[in-house]
Amino acid sequence: MKIYLLLSFLFFSTIIYAQVPEDAIRYSFYPQNGTARNMAIGGAMGSLGGDISATYVNPAGLGFYKTNEFVITPGFNLNNNKANYRESNTENKKNSLGFGPTGWVFGFSNRYNPKKSSALSIAITQSANFNNEIRYQGLNNYSSFSEQFAEEFAKSGLSIDQVLDNNSRYPYTSAPALYTYLIDTVSVGGQIQVKGAPEYILDAGQALRQDMLKTTSGGMYELAVGFAHNSNDKFYIGATLGIPIVSYESNTVFKESDTSSNTSNYFKYAEYNDNFKTKGTGINGKIGIIFKPQDYIRIGLAIHTPSWMFLSDTRTTSLRTDVENPVESFYITSQTFTNSQPGVARYIQSTPFKAILSGSYVFREIQDVTKQKGFITADIEYVGHQGSRFSSDNEEVTQDEKNYYKDLNNVVKRDYKGNVNFRLGGELKFKVFMARLGFAYYGNPYKDAEYKANRMLLSGGLGYRNKGFFIDLTYVHAMSKDVSFPYRLEDRANTFATLKEQRGNVVATAGFKF
Repeated sequence: MKIYLLLSFLFFSTIIYAQVPEDAIRYSFYPQNGTARNMAIGGAMGSLGGDISATYVNPAGLGFYKTNEFVITPGFNLNNNKANYRESNTENKKNSLGFGPTGWVFGFSNRYNPKKSSALSIAITQSANFNNEIRYQGLNNYSSFSEQFAEEFAKSGLSIDQVLDNNSRYPYTSAPALYTYLIDTVSVGGQIQVKGAPEYILDAGQALRQDMLKTTSGGMYELAVGFAHNSNDKFYIGATLGIPIVSYESNTVFKESDTSSNTSNYFKYAEYNDNFKTKGTGINGKIGIIFKPQDYIRIGLAIHTPSWMFLSDTRTTSLRTDVENPVESFYITSQTFTNSQPGVARYIQSTPFKAILSGSYVFREIQDVTKQKGFITADIEYVGHQGSRFSSDNEEVTQDEKNYYKDLNNVVKRDYKGNVNFRLGGELKFKVFMARLGFAYYGNPYKDAEYKANRMLLSGGLGYRNKGFFIDLTYVHAMSKDVSFPYRLEDRANTFATLKEQRGNVVATAGFKF
């Protein structure tokens, strides 16, 4: 039996446990970000090297540096989202700024052996851009938003007075739903049941109009220090220490209204507003090797540890309900039940580990890079999404917390799987100008075959390099599929929207060697 309600709505006083299964892939299911050069070749950097992006993919690639370099990478994202919900289509757009790897690489040559060298990088990048807007709407004669609260209250074993207490266990769900009469107890055949007001409309064979708008902002950033050593221009080894920084904010507005002409069916309208923020930082590591069995062949292997992130969530909600028979309007905020303060949760989340196997073929690979004619390169990446884990960050952990996070981790293991990602790209060099093309595919992280999700990227770009100065310009067209659940129910199948996102990403990188 599904336990999403437990995972979404277990609260005590002003402490909340609001992590849900979707949080497990928010910080792992996104395309590889990089410099304009790297993005133009599909993001493949597992064996190529010679780019600051190697700091975040395979740090052994830093070993190709023998001089110093400064790089800056601004970007601009164009979002176009389409959603299908209950056979109704909705489209909306939102654009945003972003940036890729920006920082310094310092190369150290060996004065006694020119085939040995080392390199150090200090960089920051935006790993994921959360600036987006998703909206969908449709007619639903199958289920109501209120049913999740009715299920929760019915299974809680608590009385109405206990749920409406100032220190309610359910300040974001059952408590406001009971206070505003979105749900109530009724007698059916002599049995007391919990029922949502909109369910009377469903029972009459009518449909509810539902509208969901979710606006997100912020990003995931990573400050990193990488080091690599080159041995005889054959074997390269490197490591990166990363500090991920999370800043995520969402506002969700869900509306549900009566579509019938009946003015005495107990329900007219409800609007639920949820404001949620996540802040925090963490630590991770990356290690990698690159081997050149021949001058023109490069083989790379990299392992990314999980990111162990110490996060803090804050949350406030409000609910307005207009009921009929008699006609009346009710409004309440979650802070009524949380001592007039936003709810807070502090926890530790670990992201999945990654493994990357890569190969490159360089045309005319010689010491003088100005005479190289180009390359083709490819990465195969495995990401173990089912390995995400949550745990409490409180000094004293209660048994309720232990049980909660155990159940949450079990849902993550059950609902997600490891996926394989593929990146491919190439470059042709014409003296000081370069032309590049790339492709990337990110597989479905969901175990349930009904949930279709993947990301495909097509990219192309141009580059200019002359006398230590370089500038690159790239356009990446990303096509994504995903699913969105406006609410989750335990006792029957959930309704969800299918999402199709078209994202254009314009990336520029400028830098110079010194």
